[in-house]
Formats: sequence, C-alpha cells, structure tokens
Amino acid sequence: IAGPIKLALFGSPVAHSLSPQIHQAFADQFDISIDYRKLEAGPETFGRRLQTFVDGGGRGCNVTVPLKSEAWELASRASRAAQRARAANTLLLDAENDWFADNTDGTGLIRDLGRRLEKPLAGQRVLLLGAGGAARGVIGALLEQGPAELTVTNRTFHRAERLLHDFRALGPLSVCAADELRTLKDISLVINATSIGHRGQAPVLPAGIFVTDADCYDLNYGPAADPLARHCRQTGLNFHHGLGMLVEQAAESFRLWFGELPDTDAVISMLEPDTRPELVDDDE
Repeated sequence: IAGPIKLALFGSPVAHSLSPQIHQAFADQFDISIDYRKLEAGPETFGRRLQTFVDGGGRGCNVTVPLKSEAWELASRASRAAQRARAANTLLLDAENDWFADNTDGTGLIRDLGRRLEKPLAGQRVLLLGAGGAARGVIGALLEQGPAELTVTNRTFHRAERLLHDFRALGPLSVCAADELRTLKDISLVINATSIGHRGQAPVLPAGIFVTDADCYDLNYGPAADPLARHCRQTGLNFHHGLGMLVEQAAESFRLWFGELPDTDAVISMLEPDTRPELVDDDE
C-alpha cells in the first residue's frame, strides 16, 4: 500500500486521547507506516464523517463515546463480542468495502486485571458500577471468568435491569439498586464503568461491603480517575486506573487491522508516568 495506512479515532471529546501515541508505538514495533488521527464526531455527524474518512483512504478506526452503538449498527458484520455488547469500539474496512465491527474492551480489561490483581476472578464477588456502553462492553468477558457473582448497580435502575435481561444467560449476574448497595457483602473487586469522574465526582461505595484488601479498578485514567483514587486511598481499597485496559484493547484493535499483536508492557511503561492519578495530600 502506497503511503501510510490511514486510521482514526471517532468520538466526542477526543482531544485528550492517547490512542494516536499508543498505535504509533505499536506500528513502530513492526515497521508499519500509519497516519492515525483524532476526528471529533457526534451521533448526528458520525456517518458522514466516517464516509469522508473512507473516501480519503481510511482503512480502520477506533470508536469511543458516544458512538459505540452507532458503530455496531452501521457495520455489515460483527464479532461475537460486538454482537453481545451491541456496541463496537473498532471498525475494519473489509475487501468488499464493508465495515466489520469488533469490541475489544472486554479482552482489554481482563488482560489488565490479570496484570494488576494478585488473584483470579474465578469465585470472587464482583461489583460493576454503571450500565451504559462501557459496562456493556466488558460484562460478557467478566462473566466468562467465572465469578461467584457479578452484581451491577446503576443510578437509573431500569438500565441495570436491561443488562440483567441481556446477559444473565452467561453467568451469575444480579442487579442492586444504588440505595441498597450497603446490603452487599464480601465484594473483592469493584469496577467503575461510570463517567462521573469526568465531573470531579467519585461513586458512593459503602465501606462495609468489601473483604479485607479488596481492589477497585476504574475504567478511566488520568484526571478522570483522580476522584475515585482519592476515595480509595482514604478507605483502604487497592486502586487501579484504566490505562492498561486502554493499551490492551488498542492492541486487540491493532491485531484486527494488521494481524500482529504488539508488546503492550513497553507501551504502558512509556505512558504510565504521565497518566497516573495525582494522589496529593489532602492538606496541600
């Protein structure tokens, strides 16, 4: 192929995204020439901007909020993970000039949890905060790990119930109203799939529901993970931000496009000093 292979990230907002740096680092590992751009788009402009991208030679793209369901809907074919989530974060233009959709979020999360946690998810009680697109993208992969129970809670309860309806066949899934969280017990891992960190807020987590030395994993990273990181430091939860998931899901996107799985450890190490949540002392 003449010239660099054209790739992009679509979503809103995308200005802060590390995806271009991540994919450039992957491409460098295989001496592949890419041109990866961040393209702002909302649901009303996505289809048009995507077609313009293809007309300009675009071959594949990542998709972030709020476009993951739209990406799945416009694809001609989709992976099992994307079909299950009814959302896609990766698109590949196939030989027939049709879009193939995949969702690599679940794989990315499970890979990074394996790196961060000292024990496997099998047999553990897990709490998932949120019932939007981020939760839909990871819930199937979490249930495949064999937890004793996966409980979903969400501010809007009927959205959590919809997840229960869609995914209950995959494993031991339950829902809990936000005001009944304190009735839970023996939670060893809580996963934050909400976006309230972008508004400077942390989820409410009753202290009595966790086992000793429980873990908290935030799908967010950087400043959006700061509020929950501070809360965990104050309450004794082991906190992990989502940079590793970001890199791991990107690696799966890269493999879909190029047939090569990059080394992720080197890229995480390269990015981590810039994205670690700031844990400043409260009195500073």
